[in-house]
Amino acid sequence: MTIYNAPIQDHMFMMFDVLGVDKHSNIPGFEDLTPDLTNAVLEEAGKLASEVLHPLNQSGDEQGCTWDNGVVTTPDGFKEAYKLYCQSGWQSLTSSPDYGGQGLPQTLGLAVSEMMIASNWGFGMYPGLTKGATEAIAAHASDELKDTYLPKMMSGEWSGTMNLTEPHCGTDLGLLRTKAEPQGDGTFKVTGTKIFISAGEHDLTENIIHLVLAKIPGGPEGSRGISLFIVPKFILDADGNPGERNGVSCGSLEKKMGIHSNSTCVMNYDDAVGYLVGEEHKGLLAMFTMMNEARLGVGMQGLAIAEVAYQNAAVYTNERLQGRAISGKKNEDGPADPIIVHPDVRRMMMTSRAFTEGARGLALWMGLQVDLLQRHPDEDVREKAEDLVGLLTPVIKAYFTDMGVEVTSLSQQCYGGHGYIREHGMEQFARDARIAPIYEGTNGIQAMDLVGRKLGAKNGAAVQAFMALVQDNVAANADNDQLAPLAKGLGNALQHLQQATMWMMQNGMTNPDNAGAGAVDYLRIMALVGMGHVWLMQAQTAAEKLAEGGANEPYMKNKLITARFFFERMLPDTIAHLAKLEAGAESTMALKAEAF
Repeated sequence: MTIYNAPIQDHMFMMFDVLGVDKHSNIPGFEDLTPDLTNAVLEEAGKLASEVLHPLNQSGDEQGCTWDNGVVTTPDGFKEAYKLYCQSGWQSLTSSPDYGGQGLPQTLGLAVSEMMIASNWGFGMYPGLTKGATEAIAAHASDELKDTYLPKMMSGEWSGTMNLTEPHCGTDLGLLRTKAEPQGDGTFKVTGTKIFISAGEHDLTENIIHLVLAKIPGGPEGSRGISLFIVPKFILDADGNPGERNGVSCGSLEKKMGIHSNSTCVMNYDDAVGYLVGEEHKGLLAMFTMMNEARLGVGMQGLAIAEVAYQNAAVYTNERLQGRAISGKKNEDGPADPIIVHPDVRRMMMTSRAFTEGARGLALWMGLQVDLLQRHPDEDVREKAEDLVGLLTPVIKAYFTDMGVEVTSLSQQCYGGHGYIREHGMEQFARDARIAPIYEGTNGIQAMDLVGRKLGAKNGAAVQAFMALVQDNVAANADNDQLAPLAKGLGNALQHLQQATMWMMQNGMTNPDNAGAGAVDYLRIMALVGMGHVWLMQAQTAAEKLAEGGANEPYMKNKLITARFFFERMLPDTIAHLAKLEAGAESTMALKAEAF
């Protein structure tokens, strides 16, 4: 049996000590975000995660979801856990008060989301997808559709999905074939097949609200002809309750490598009644609202799986006795030393810890930017936040999920052969982690989005603004004797990012293959600089807290040690990524296709 404990202290440190979220009381939703309230919310979320959801994680994986003639049943305990989740108000935590939500900041919502996913990834996807669907409906649907669907979705009574992929097309949505025929009464008849639809059918809610991309006949070719539709599992009756079954069904469940407790469905639409969201042929723009929400959510999945894997490896490496420390025995009274004394085990554990704490910091900083974008009264502040969110969303999705796989693998490695055995739970973490670099746009696509669309947007304004923030952070700590080495390291990494950006601007345009071949390396340079930026913020705050004195001295000292490891052992990877990027595409593209 694995364990999970919510990292509440780390969330509180980042939100209040580093980011100072309580200083944003002029922003709607932040006025009630006091340390006491936030700690209480996180404590309750942590209890649900560790005491209710995590005990269902391994059993849910082993039992999985079952399909019987279109009816999907979730694993034992999931219905009861979901009911408790909704009754406790977690689904509505950050939703708009206009539709029954609590209106608390997205920053807090990300912290809670990390706990839910880390404790039980498969469960966390059901409410997570609903939240993304509500964001798209709230941003683009008519008032009538909002009033009809949002209250029940925000309460969790109804769930939501995202239907993009078809058997013959994934990323290239311009090829999709699902059609939506207008009926003359404002509705459409939607026909087609969608695959890989997470939570497409289940028994947790009385209705499922599908967001479906389809083409209206006669529209433009390619992606410019895509529209977005609400297609409910049950058509609502005159009182707004689920009535007649719509023409939508689950044809089968995918047999997956991991996340067995979440239903991944083949969905068939046969003249299903649909309702247009937004304008005709503008569906892709509307769906991007949900996709961007989902990409941040998937990034959190990478962090969450790394955290729970690290926690279990930390317990195991402190308990497992094997050999003696090469510097001399540490466990004098025992037959061997715990394996945590060995430098290579420490390398794996410190890498895992430095990533999870740095990624958590960057995620919460990003959450604050989302809140500024959505809620700040100043248009200039909103625009700057929008630029940063757009720039860093693909970075967080790709880097966090790649590292989620790596950290899970490192944690599994610490177990030796026991990590390969199902009862210890580490092999489930490894299987679950592997999907995140693939779905919601593969990580290669995220890298191409970064260099192909985000880098040159507004003549590079977003990347310049990001680099200016990092430069200000470096300058602010350059004369601090304790932090100067960290600031110098971040300054060097920033120079690598600046050099890589210039190289991309000059060489990616003249030869697009150069951009494609170097995109992942460029993204990782930016990710490491972003992590370094937040790690320096954390180190500065920890140093100030230590100077002041207080009860959290061990935590602050550990924070500084972990920061130093990141700057000495992880951030220098920017040098290698820069060298690979500047090598260009020639050796990558030289072999003829038939040689593979």
